[in-house]
Amino acid sequence: QVQLVESGGGLVQPGGSLRLSCAASGIIFNRYTMGWYRQAPGKQRELVARITSDDTTNYAESGKGRFTITRDNVKKTVYLQIDSLKTEDTAVYYCKATWGPYRNWGQGTQVTVSS
Repeated sequence: QVQLVESGGGLVQPGGSLRLSCAASGIIFNRYTMGWYRQAPGKQRELVARITSDDTTNYAESGKGRFTITRDNVKKTVYLQIDSLKTEDTAVYYCKATWGPYRNWGQGTQVTVSS
């Protein structure tokens, strides 16, 4: 059974930092492209960053320079470091694992940026 479990969200002040984690089980992790997405209230879910099985990364424009995605294939975990947080980063952040036709999502972790 595939499980993706996100953690690390919370309430943070503008300008602060967070590191989100997504621990995977039930998949051959090093084969998968791992992505972070987010969904703000009233908006569609959008890609934040992704990292392929060979560690190629790409980022949404909104996160370039502030978001860093990394993976640890031994721990089967993908991370998202978010720096210089802005109020518009407030959203539920989801982890997604993709390999060929297979897609799996985590349950999400809430990030709230507020003073």
